[in-house]
Amino acid sequence: MARDLPWTPVTAILPGLLTGLSLIVAIGAQNAFVLRQGLARHHVGLVVAICAVSDAVLIAAGVGGVGAVVRDHPTALQVLRWVGAAYLLAYGLRSLWSARHSEALTPADRSARSWTAVAAMTLALTYLNPHVYLDTVLMLGSIANQHGDDRWWFALGAATGSVLWFAGLGYGARSASRLAARPSTWRVLDVLIGVVMIALSVRLAVG
Repeated sequence: MARDLPWTPVTAILPGLLTGLSLIVAIGAQNAFVLRQGLARHHVGLVVAICAVSDAVLIAAGVGGVGAVVRDHPTALQVLRWVGAAYLLAYGLRSLWSARHSEALTPADRSARSWTAVAAMTLALTYLNPHVYLDTVLMLGSIANQHGDDRWWFALGAATGSVLWFAGLGYGARSASRLAARPSTWRVLDVLIGVVMIALSVRLAVG
């Protein structure tokens, strides 16, 4: 008689991968910034690494029980909500302003930022968004813990989804050299990013 040999990690990794992708594959401040840096071919690896590692840390925190802390301290999230809204508003307005100036619409000009400035901006867009704590830490952590002993396999799947997405987005955009060479690309991209950032700011402000 054939024996049933289920491999339980797979049953947790795959749902984790799909859940993780469903939470990050959306138009947002972080994704817009990764796309922008990819097109500019500027510190793409650094940006991708920060985003992927940050997601892994937040996922691990959620699975490890930090989600309960987030849930029990709504005041901290409120403060973060207003700080994040202000930052996104400023970033959005800056993008709209940049779209008006043709001299700022070439990849060479975009690469003027140092790696420390790019890293700081990536970290700000990641950790000043209160939704990342609600979605990645609280929600994903709660789903992962439903898998019992396999919750860390679920977390591995979710973290893998983040790596695949950010690497694909950043390096996929980086390969689009023809688009990056067109001033109109930067103009349209800055307008879109500005609108997205301001819309996200308003969404955070109104709760």
